[in-house]
Amino acid sequence: MLTLTLNKSLRRMFALLVLCMGLGLVTSPVYAADEQSSQQQAKSKTSDADLWRAVKAGEPGYSTDKGLDADVLINVAGNEGKVLRNTYLKPALGLAVVGVFAAFLVFYLVNGPSKLSKGFSGKMVLRWSKSDLWLHWVMAISCLTMMLTGLIIMLGRHFLAPYVGDGIWAGIIAFSKFAHDWSSPIFMVSWLLCVIKWMPLQTFKMYDLKWFLVVGGYINFGPFKGKHPDSGFANAGEKMWFWTLAIFGLSISITGIMLVFPTLDLPRELSMLALLVHGLSATILIAFTIVHIWMATVLSEGGMECMVSGYCDENWASQHHNVWYDEIKADGSLKYKE
Repeated sequence: MLTLTLNKSLRRMFALLVLCMGLGLVTSPVYAADEQSSQQQAKSKTSDADLWRAVKAGEPGYSTDKGLDADVLINVAGNEGKVLRNTYLKPALGLAVVGVFAAFLVFYLVNGPSKLSKGFSGKMVLRWSKSDLWLHWVMAISCLTMMLTGLIIMLGRHFLAPYVGDGIWAGIIAFSKFAHDWSSPIFMVSWLLCVIKWMPLQTFKMYDLKWFLVVGGYINFGPFKGKHPDSGFANAGEKMWFWTLAIFGLSISITGIMLVFPTLDLPRELSMLALLVHGLSATILIAFTIVHIWMATVLSEGGMECMVSGYCDENWASQHHNVWYDEIKADGSLKYKE
């Protein structure tokens, strides 16, 4: 009886051992497969991370598109240029508009305009020809159009878009882009003609240094009051404005052409550089334009009449451009308005 019981126990233990071994043989491949799948997933994640890191670094891949830089998904220079534009260029542009205008407004409120010491004579002297007037106003209107639309394109999303509906903003930005692009050829042609025609009058002379030292005679108080420095046809401030317009007008024209014509197939880095140079040149020109408008209008009594009729008052000519006035009197080219 004892032997029978022992045999049954041994048979049960043997059966249990066989069952455990069988279960081990069945489950081992499953565990191995799970482990292999986990390793593959980890490897896949690592591979994806490396791929994305390479894409963000601007490394080229492969594309059937044969266009320039078609095999580069993310352009590093473009992202860096965007950061420079948003961090430095946009604030500088805003400061050029608000800061310069505010500074001259304060100066005008404190100092007042530059008055004619002898008053108006009533005699009008020819200063600009009809062709000069046409060139000036064609360039001025096209330039101001580009400046205003450029400001909307660059800064409109910050000071205008939040206060109008999406539909209105879409119309404004579309019209601004259209006007900006189509006024640019008019500006470039008139700018080139003005530079060629007026350049002989814009060479700096030694007496121009004194003009800067006494701030052009525009200050009405302190030791500068009543100081009227020598000046030729163009004073030192006008000459500075001319050369600023000549240099940065050229820069804006070249970079504008690069931006408007994508068929030039330029590298992305060069296109972003053109965008930054275009914006910087525009910022400088806008600042100088604000100064030019203030100086030629409210800060100079009788100054605006020159660019409206082409004639200036004789006392204005002798006070603000005495060297030129003496020259035309001496050589007999002085012409009065009939």
